[in-house]
Amino acid sequence: MTSFRARHRETAIAATEGTCPRCGTPRQPDQEYCLECGLALPVVSGRLASLRRRWIERVGWYPGDWVWASLLTLLLAIAGAGVAIALTHKTSPHGIAFTTSPPVVPSTPPITTAPTTTAARVTTTTSKPATTTTTPAGPVNGQYSWPATENGWTVVLVSYPKTTGHDDAVHTAEQAAKSGLTQVGVLDSSLYASLQPGYYVVFTGIYGSKSDADGAVATARQAGFGGAYSRQVAR
Repeated sequence: MTSFRARHRETAIAATEGTCPRCGTPRQPDQEYCLECGLALPVVSGRLASLRRRWIERVGWYPGDWVWASLLTLLLAIAGAGVAIALTHKTSPHGIAFTTSPPVVPSTPPITTAPTTTAARVTTTTSKPATTTTTPAGPVNGQYSWPATENGWTVVLVSYPKTTGHDDAVHTAEQAAKSGLTQVGVLDSSLYASLQPGYYVVFTGIYGSKSDADGAVATARQAGFGGAYSRQVAR
C-alpha cells in the first residue's frame, strides 16, 4: 500500500508539473502559456513549486496555487478574531473587568384560554397494499465501462502502462469511487483513436461536451487527483 501511495503521488506531481491543469496538454518546464488553450501555466521552479511538491507528497493531491493566498487570509482572519474578542472585554480604572450585557426585557405572563370541546370525528379508510417495484442495479462504481457505441468526454484521473499497470489501475478506480467520485472505471486506451495507445486509463464521468467535462475537473482534483484533466473519448 505504501509503494502504491508513493507511485500515485509521484504520478500526481509529474502530471501537475508536466501538463496543463486545464486541458492536460503536455508542457515544457520553461513554458509560460499552454499552446492548446492559452492558460497561464504555474511555475515549476522556485519556492512556490517546492511548496507544491511537498503538499502533494504529504496529502496526495493539490487544489491549486490559490491555496497559499487562502491560508494567509485565514490566518489574518483568525488574528483579527482574537483582537476583536480581546476588545470586547473592558476594564475599569480599578482593574475590574466587565462586559456589556443586553437590556432585560420584562416577560409577559401567558394568556390562558378556556378549553374548547370538539366532537371527535371517526373516519374509516380502506388501505390498499403497497406495491413495490424493483429497479435493476446499474454498473458498480469503480467498474464502469465506456459505452460501446458512444463518443464523448471524460475526466482522466491517472494512466498506467498496460505492461505492468492493470492492478494499479483497478485499485486506483476503487479508491476514486470510495472518495465520492461517480461513474469511475478503467478503459483500454488502445481501443480509442483519441487516446494514446498502450495505457489503462482511470476515468470518472461520461459527458456530452468538453465544457461539462472541464467543469468536473475541479471535483476530481479535490478528491485527491491533482493531475486530473478532461479528455475526449472517441473510437
